[in-house]
Amino acid sequence: MKYIVVTGGVLSGLGKGITASSIGRLLKSCGFDVTAIKIDPYLNCDAGTMSPFQHGEVFVLSDGSEVDLDLGNYERFLDVNLTGDHSITTGKVYRTVIEKERRGEYLGGTVQIIPHITNEIRNRIKTVSKNSGADIAIIELGGTVGDIESMPYLEAVRQLHIEVGDENLLFVHTTLVPFMGEQKTKPTQHSVKELRAIGIFPDIIVGRSHEPLEENIKRKISLFCDVPVRAVISAPDARNIYEVPLIIEEQRISEIILEKMHLRAYRRDLDQWRTFVKHLLNPGRSVTIAVIGKYIDLRDSYFSVTESLHHAGAREDTRVDILWIEAEELEKETPEASFRESEERLAGVNGIVVPGGFDERGTRGKLIAIRYARERKVPFIGLCLGFQLSVVEFCRNVIGLCSANSSEFERGSSDPVIDILPEQLGISSLGGTMRLGDHRVLISDGTLAHSIYGATEIFERHRHRYEVNPDYIDRIQAGGMIFSGRDEEGIRMEICELPDHPYFIASQFHPEFKSRPMRPTPMFHNLVIHALRHRGSEQ
Repeated sequence: MKYIVVTGGVLSGLGKGITASSIGRLLKSCGFDVTAIKIDPYLNCDAGTMSPFQHGEVFVLSDGSEVDLDLGNYERFLDVNLTGDHSITTGKVYRTVIEKERRGEYLGGTVQIIPHITNEIRNRIKTVSKNSGADIAIIELGGTVGDIESMPYLEAVRQLHIEVGDENLLFVHTTLVPFMGEQKTKPTQHSVKELRAIGIFPDIIVGRSHEPLEENIKRKISLFCDVPVRAVISAPDARNIYEVPLIIEEQRISEIILEKMHLRAYRRDLDQWRTFVKHLLNPGRSVTIAVIGKYIDLRDSYFSVTESLHHAGAREDTRVDILWIEAEELEKETPEASFRESEERLAGVNGIVVPGGFDERGTRGKLIAIRYARERKVPFIGLCLGFQLSVVEFCRNVIGLCSANSSEFERGSSDPVIDILPEQLGISSLGGTMRLGDHRVLISDGTLAHSIYGATEIFERHRHRYEVNPDYIDRIQAGGMIFSGRDEEGIRMEICELPDHPYFIASQFHPEFKSRPMRPTPMFHNLVIHALRHRGSEQ
């Protein structure tokens, strides 16, 4: 097994995850099987209970694990399905060690950070890498060098390096090269000095900057940080994250890695990736799609939705311009005033997406946007909560259930058309207790969903506690909404659509979690296709 450890210095948010993902993409293009591991030094066991304002969206894996959004990047760049074991947090590590201590597995010894915590970290890295069946494991160490909470992980990978040897473990350090009249190397020098004091000597330095690193700056970093000049990689701001592999490969980063790790490429094939990036950056046409959310100030909250739109657009050689709208901005004193506001804000858009979320805030605005999409025949996708609100809006404004609501927002509602899942009753713990991960969805023949997926059975990822109330299903369908996707038992509604609308479809699951650059998820792909048609009809 070969390991590549990606660390970061100076400050967070430099793009370690994109660096790690890009290196993985390049090595995969060389013919290797690549996996990825994310280490988050927080005490949470997973990202499931975190607010989007803390770490962006919570990404859900096929096995139901709720993880950091960086694992979504790994899956997209590498086109693989990861598991919860690929996410290592301090909470997981310490909980395991404490449980072992309680069982007496340490035979009465004093349990300490070294060796017990560091051993657990090393064992997790080795086990996950081996079980993945990959040739190379990319390990991203969250946080920055110098953080107290990161110290056990740095010590663990230092020990792993001693254990497996130089040719089997390579360190990539991502650091900031700021511009203050000129590019400055001091932050990089101090960051690498801190890393070397720990006993870790970077093999490659990736310098993040607004503009490409000047050659004299590369030489200076090389001199002071003891790496070859060719191993100082310039990572300037890119037009899109998918351009990063091409930028760093122009500097032959994969060649440096393969030489260092005594590997020979089976092939070198980036043609598909280049074509994808070309369509992404230089498309022949464009559409505007509105995303109606409640965390709009932090776009990372909807990162997978954004990327799914980009994937779908690239497939159609189309730039997707996203119009971000805070749901609460559509909410006025009266429903009609709200609808007039939506007409002003949404006029001219070619498609609308109402993504998932929790709690009541912003739901009135989302309902208004859904009504606008339905009445104005604008192509529409609803996701999770967007699916549930599509049902609520239809019940209120089409079949006359004026008090229709979700019991999440109104306990004791006279018409709870959305209600809590039976298995959720009595659950008090929030972490990992929702309906999560891949579940089978059965699709009815002759429906829009069937034409989109071209299948009667799919597996999609879920993250929810509430569902369509079975007591209302017949009444809703009699009113004209079709539930074209259901679970295996035929009880839980998974997809709804409107047959008298060009493209109105919503899902209880999250299709955005399975979208890939070269394989856009069908619901988003077809949204872009219909958005193009809508744009053509409007012109």
